[in-house]
Parts: sequence; C-alpha cells; structure tokens
Amino acid sequence: MNRRFGIPQQIFLCLLVMAGQAPCARAADDQSDEDFAVHGQVVFIDQYHPAFRSPYRGANSLDPGSRGDETVTATLSVGLKLWDGGQFYVDPEVDQGFGLSDTLGLAGFSNGEGSKVGSATPYFRLQQVFFRQAIDLGGETHQTDSAANQLGMSQTDDNIIITLGKFPIPSVFDTNAYAHDASSDFLNWSLIDSASYDYAADAWGYTYGGSAEWTQSWWTLRSGFFALSRVPNGRDLQTDFTQFQGVGEVEARYDLFGRQGRVKFLAYVNRARMGSYNDALRLAEATHSIPDTGLVRRYASRPGFALNVEQPVTDNLGAFLRASFNNGDEETYEFTDINRSTAAGISLKGSAWGRKDDTVGVAGVVNAISDSARRYFGAGGLGVLIGDGRLPHYAAEDIMEVYYSARATSWFTASVDYQFVANPAYNADRGPVSILGIRLKAGF
Repeated sequence: MNRRFGIPQQIFLCLLVMAGQAPCARAADDQSDEDFAVHGQVVFIDQYHPAFRSPYRGANSLDPGSRGDETVTATLSVGLKLWDGGQFYVDPEVDQGFGLSDTLGLAGFSNGEGSKVGSATPYFRLQQVFFRQAIDLGGETHQTDSAANQLGMSQTDDNIIITLGKFPIPSVFDTNAYAHDASSDFLNWSLIDSASYDYAADAWGYTYGGSAEWTQSWWTLRSGFFALSRVPNGRDLQTDFTQFQGVGEVEARYDLFGRQGRVKFLAYVNRARMGSYNDALRLAEATHSIPDTGLVRRYASRPGFALNVEQPVTDNLGAFLRASFNNGDEETYEFTDINRSTAAGISLKGSAWGRKDDTVGVAGVVNAISDSARRYFGAGGLGVLIGDGRLPHYAAEDIMEVYYSARATSWFTASVDYQFVANPAYNADRGPVSILGIRLKAGF
C-alpha cells in the first residue's frame, strides 16, 4: 500500500497544539457579550482505498493501487470585540498531509479537510483575518453561541451583518445545517458545498472580499464581491480585484412539520481570464497536440446557480437537498470539475439508542460535466482535479457517503466514514472505488 507518512507524526502535532489549549480561551457569562475569545480544533483524517479496475490512467488520475493518505489541520480562532457589534477575527492554521493521490482523480473529492497543497511536513498559514459588523434592526433579542469566528453576544432577529477581509466564502454563502462542515459531518466536497458553485478561493479555500447580509422576519438577502486567483486553481489571489466573483443569495425560512426549514437560491458570476474548452479543442486540432485551456485564456464570464434546502423532520432527523449548475463551456476556475450536480441526504441524531450527541449521515450525489468538457477530457485535457488522458466511455460520477460520528467527550469526537464512487472522474472504464476513512477531532 502506498503511504507517505504515518499516524504518529501527525498525532504528535495534534498533541503539541492541544497541549496549550487550556489557558487560551476566556469564556464569557452566558448572558453577556464576550469581549475576547479563543477557540481551536485539530482534525485528523485518514483515508484508504483498495486497488480498483483501471485499464489506463492519466496525469490527474486517482491512483488505482491500494493507497492511504492522511491530513491534519490545526486551527485557532481568535476573536475580539471592538465596539457594539464590531468584531475582529484572526485564524492561524498549521496544515500537514495529502489528500488521496495529491487531491486528484475525483471531481467530487473525498476529503473536505484536504487542501490542494499537500506537504509531508507541517506548514503555517494565516488563513483568515477579517472584520465583522452586526447592526441590530429590531425584533426579539437572542444570544449567539460562542464558537469559532463567532463571539457570544446578544443580537436582534432583524439585522445587517457586514464582513470584510480574508475568509472562506462558504462561511457566509451556501451554508447548510446538515452538510457543510468536513470536520463534523460529511467529507465529500460535492456534499458539503454546492458542487457546481465555483466559488472564489486560493488553493486552500480562502479569499479577500466582502459580504453583506440583511435579515428581516422570514427572509435574508446576501451579496458579496471577492477576488479570484491570478490563474485558475492558483495559490495566489488577484488582490487588485481585476479578476473577481460577484455573488448573491436569497434565503427564505418557512414552517413545515412544525419546524423551520430553509431554502436558498444562489447566483454568481466569475469575471477573469479563462479558457474555453471549445477554443482549446480547436487549437489542439490545428496543432496536432493535446488541448490545454491555459493556451487560450481571455477575459470572459462564467455564471452559475445553486439551490440549497434544509428541513428538520423530527427533533433528531433532518434532510437536505442541493442542486447546482454552471456554464460548462468555460474551464473550471477555482473549485472542481463539475458543471451539474444534485445531492440529497439525511442526518440522524443518536437519541434513539441513547447517544444523543452522536450523528449518522447518509447522502448521495450525482455529478456531471458539459458536452464540451467531455470532448476536452476525452482528447486528453487536464482540469483542476481530473484528467485520465482519455474518456472513451463517459458516465455521471455517482457518489454515496455514510458516516457515524461519536462524541466521546465534550472536546473529542471520533468518526468512521465510507464513500462509494462509481465512474471516478466521469470514466466508466475505471472503478468503482470504495474509500474508507476515520476522522478524529479535538477542540475547545
């Protein structure tokens, strides 16, 4: 089995970070605003897949041999109250490890904690630095819970929230109570986010920009403006915002089964230098070469849409649905090579078997690409995550995921995870693939 480094090195890092947790946090009284707080977590994920059928492979293929890879992420969230409603947050992070096959080979990638930048040695990054202003507009007052990047504070139901700085777009947009956090619920990229939402981000998932959220009664409007990478799937952001994403989302809250559900509709557009699959194919035909979108980039637009629904069914059972679509004629810019996606699943708390803090999740997703993308990958082109060198038998990438998360203590949770992937990277000639995983999370 191919494995580049073992668990002990990562566990040592986890223990090193967690050793200093106790004196860091200052908890505020439940009924008063926090002036300062520190939260932290360490997430360790180990994934393995046995060998699978693969008559051929390309530069971006999932390794067909028996393989295991691990990631560990240690993050602190430091929050400071500046004035009424004014908050400042800083999130330093230490990363180590690799996604399976260097985070390549699956459009719906299997490890949502794994970035596109793998390393056998720990490295430090200041991932988030942002300011947030909450403006009360009236209605009943409630207390927000103290959490990472959220001070415990009183806030009215009707409000405006403005966020500026460096942060991940999915912390504001496309959120879902049952499928959104790879450190706690599902792991697959195409389940924790709307898979066709090509959100602005560097290779670690963060970007510069700002958002505004306006909440009144049963609805919320959100809008944002963010920097894209300098080049598609790049490490460096276009900080002058000449390449950018504009995004808007409307959320409606309603009662069903006596419980509040949410439906969100999101629309976005990327404006940047990007390549057309058809232009790349024409150039390749003229030059008798392999198509490469990097050779035909010009300033263009790439729009997309996403529908996101979450619905509590009982006190312990909830369901979710996501459907998303983007312009499949242009290359993927940031996220992953998916032009259409539909996902659905359920989340069940363990109260029925006396484990109220445990969770079982079951979900499935169907990912697809456009006709022009099929021809591009069929001719040997490479994308953000996929590229088998050929694609003679296209099929939708179908993924099923099941996890069980067991809370051992107030600060430690252990999970087991299974994913089944049919037609990895849309290739009916390869796979199917079974991916087994464990997740250990310690936090304060």
